[in-house]
Amino acid sequence: MAATKQEIDTALQRGQTIDITTTGRRSGKPRRLEIVSHNIGGRIYISGAPSTRRRSWLANLDSNPHFTFHLKGRVRADLPAIARVIEDETERRAILPHVAREWGRKDIETMVRYSPLIEVTFE
Repeated sequence: MAATKQEIDTALQRGQTIDITTTGRRSGKPRRLEIVSHNIGGRIYISGAPSTRRRSWLANLDSNPHFTFHLKGRVRADLPAIARVIEDETERRAILPHVAREWGRKDIETMVRYSPLIEVTFE
């Protein structure tokens, strides 16, 4: 049975492990991966561990910001979404400390410099 809007809204109130499906920037094929979402101040974000290498999923979203956000816990739903890649340092400094706290990390400066970060808007 399909999840109701209320069930989906409730599921999105907390961070969780999800899948996303992006479109390969070169191949045009769907690329699905597991990642963590965060609800910070009522907005949905996706981040990742710091790395000097640009993640394929982030490069795919740079090329085409439309993707599918897959809820896969108790509530299951495939939600069409749009990514906004966040590169502005001031905005990153406002968001990433919340992510760091959830992950028990203390290297906020490294995260601000090297962690991927997007805001998710549902279509």
